[in-house]
Amino acid sequence: MGYQYYMSLLVCVILASILHSHAQNAPQDFVDAHNAARKEVGLGPMKWDATVAQFAQNYANRRKVDCALRHSNTNKYGENIAWGTGELSGVDAVRMWVDEKANYDYKSNTCAIFKMCGHYTQVVWKTSVRLGCARVRCLNQAWFITCNYEPPGNYIGVKPY
Repeated sequence: MGYQYYMSLLVCVILASILHSHAQNAPQDFVDAHNAARKEVGLGPMKWDATVAQFAQNYANRRKVDCALRHSNTNKYGENIAWGTGELSGVDAVRMWVDEKANYDYKSNTCAIFKMCGHYTQVVWKTSVRLGCARVRCLNQAWFITCNYEPPGNYIGVKPY
């Protein structure tokens, strides 16, 4: 096996690692993960919005220093945030939020006692139709992920769909 074989193999390994590092973090990956959950409850799809995504990216960049699980406190957009170690992807974060469905009772429009479900209800908020998300590596090597929603949802006393 000659030089060309090893160079070709090296190029394949590099390309595979680049593709893997971007897997499940592209805008369409975020959109698809949200829309799968929305489809389950009969809702129409969300669309990626560049303005909302820029807000998400700007906020995520501010969290790089501390990776604090702190909301931006914007009134303009709904927001879900997550952080984790390892290779936490954007799709992993959406999956965590959607997993809260088990804690949500649609009939009473409440979360199970001592459980969270507000991330899930924001994902499936009927009127939230534009989405923008961002993922950044923090200085502590953890990942901070945020998704913002326009218009915002999660109004007290209102069912998400």
